[in-house]
Amino acid sequence: MAFDSIIRRSTVAGSFYPADPEALAGQINRFLENVEPQDISNIKAIISPHAGYIYSGQVAAYSYKQLTGSSYDSIIVIAPSHGEYFDFISVYHGDSYETPLGAVMVDKKRAGKLADASPAIERSHSGHGQEHSLEVQLPFLQIVLGNNIKIVPVVIGNQSRENIIELGNTIGRLFSDDNILIVASTDLSHYHPYDVASGLDEKVSGLIGSFDTNGLMEEFIADKAEMCGGGPVISAMIASSLMGADSSMILHHANSGDISGDKSAVVGYLSAAFYKK
Repeated sequence: MAFDSIIRRSTVAGSFYPADPEALAGQINRFLENVEPQDISNIKAIISPHAGYIYSGQVAAYSYKQLTGSSYDSIIVIAPSHGEYFDFISVYHGDSYETPLGAVMVDKKRAGKLADASPAIERSHSGHGQEHSLEVQLPFLQIVLGNNIKIVPVVIGNQSRENIIELGNTIGRLFSDDNILIVASTDLSHYHPYDVASGLDEKVSGLIGSFDTNGLMEEFIADKAEMCGGGPVISAMIASSLMGADSSMILHHANSGDISGDKSAVVGYLSAAFYKK
């Protein structure tokens, strides 16, 4: 008996990024051309923003540029849920995510392994239907690493301390010996005046740049660190450390006011990498 594939169709092509494949590839390649690679290797995790590409695509390119020439057996993309609340961590139950550049296949073996390893993690459609913060990472991955990549799409419904720690520890424990990349999707502060936002974002950047996982956790849980994807970032820091990362690097940060010129209410963006020296 034949079964139809479960495909998560693009929901933000034509709004967050171009729907035309050539235009999309061209835009991403132009962003990448503006970035110089850093002298780092053995990258275990990156942070990338998730706004519309005209605002945050250039910042995202600083993370993705560092992956040029690399290959990974699987990529775990961790995102927050903006429009749907659920209490658990949702690993996509389907077969692929689709972008204008083609289908990105789900690594169903590792997705199942991850979901089976903890009661806090479930195979589910929850959080995946309309969520943009995971989808916008995929065209960059396709351009930099190719269309044969496999992903484990993860959306955290409840960014509680318990869920964040459980996801980070579970990924690190299960896949410490695998050739895995983690992508944590987040923006920073939202809708503050430029100078206020810059101060808030510098605080977060300092904690990430010093690989201070515990410090960032305490600030995030206390609502003193503004990141819509704080859970994904901290889980990635926990997991990447267990996978051998011992260093972090802030690659770039900016905000929407740097692009639009409107500095009255801005959104912050940051790119970073966690790697083993």
